[in-house]
Amino acid sequence: MVATVATASLFPTSSPQPDSGAKNSGKHNGLNSSVDVRGIKSKSTSSGGMQVKTNAQAPTKVNGTRVGVMDGLKTDDNSSSAAPRTFINQLPDWSMLLAAITTIFLAAEKQWMMLDWKTKRPDMLADLDPFGFGRIVEDGFVFRQNFSIRSYEIGADRTASVETLMNHLQETALNHVKTAGLMGEGFGSTPEMSKKNLFWVVTKMQVLVDRYPTWGDVVQVDTWVAASGKNGMRRDWLIRDCRTGEILTRASSNWVMMNKVTRRLSKIPDEVRAEIEQYFVDTPPVIYDDNIKLPKLDENTADHVRGGLTPKWSDLDVNQHVNNVKYVGWLLESAPQPVVENYELASITLEYRRECMKDSVLQSLTSLLGNNPCGSLTDPNNDIDCQHLLRLEGGGGEIVKGRTKWRPKYANTFRNIGQLGTQSG
Repeated sequence: MVATVATASLFPTSSPQPDSGAKNSGKHNGLNSSVDVRGIKSKSTSSGGMQVKTNAQAPTKVNGTRVGVMDGLKTDDNSSSAAPRTFINQLPDWSMLLAAITTIFLAAEKQWMMLDWKTKRPDMLADLDPFGFGRIVEDGFVFRQNFSIRSYEIGADRTASVETLMNHLQETALNHVKTAGLMGEGFGSTPEMSKKNLFWVVTKMQVLVDRYPTWGDVVQVDTWVAASGKNGMRRDWLIRDCRTGEILTRASSNWVMMNKVTRRLSKIPDEVRAEIEQYFVDTPPVIYDDNIKLPKLDENTADHVRGGLTPKWSDLDVNQHVNNVKYVGWLLESAPQPVVENYELASITLEYRRECMKDSVLQSLTSLLGNNPCGSLTDPNNDIDCQHLLRLEGGGGEIVKGRTKWRPKYANTFRNIGQLGTQSG
């Protein structure tokens, strides 16, 4: 990974000299080669400069010792003695020594880490995934992968954002398909799905967060799939603290197939069903659907509106539509600022209605649910419920509907958050 160059010569001259006709026969950069400068002669000038002259017929050894780089210097006084062997020019290659010490240190650190795991949590040792590649566990039905929370994945609260957690959910879902050997040409598509121009789209996602991890935490994500009706699939996740085993997040989702060409929903072909059914597990969802019916939300009933939202090229996935995690950020764009600053997101439910393409212009709407939502913000023991809608601007079609529940961040240290009124943007 790193390249090192070692030099070990001291020069009695005032400036470095060019290499003239040198021949390689020593060791340089790990390869056997050397540079012989034979019979170099110099002549002093009145201006203090030095003229260097090479003699190609000079012997390659001096007193039985092979001449190294810049050895065998001769000056105007016809001195033929070789450069003295000193302690300095016989020192070893310190870069190689440093690399060896580093290797030993890393090996010792790994052993101490494993010993620490074994002492504190022996039952979790078998689940350790030090490189985060993930693997199949539980008799081939569950995929497990570890993630380290990075500094760029945390927000102002010093904890991972809900978008970070949902990106981890999506990553494990794709890696599950890949590790199982079912990855076709598209992300998440099996070989038979690729032949028929089919891909998965999520129709509903529920995420329940008990506690957010923070920078440096390592989380373990488990995911598995089950049947959902005749033409759907359910995927569930559990996110745990890798050190303690505490469950941090539960998530459940429903998926259907869409045709890449027609952009219409499709039944599951028999060939595709044969590929995926062997991985289905017969377990209840980790989050049961509450089937809450929300009132209609538009510009007249929304408390807060944010318009002019447009996708960037980086928001698109390989299927040329906006990644479903991006919708979360857009929905929360219209959430009241006092709620965002003083509460944390405890749960979110998303109902996806249609695709969002790269040329779409979107509008985000939020309404606070309850008889007195503004007054409830002054009570640190109250949760806040919100209803959300992301739609095409100008009264266009619905992209995604959502609802969120927020819990207070600071039970006894609330700031004066003021009165929330209807805002537009």
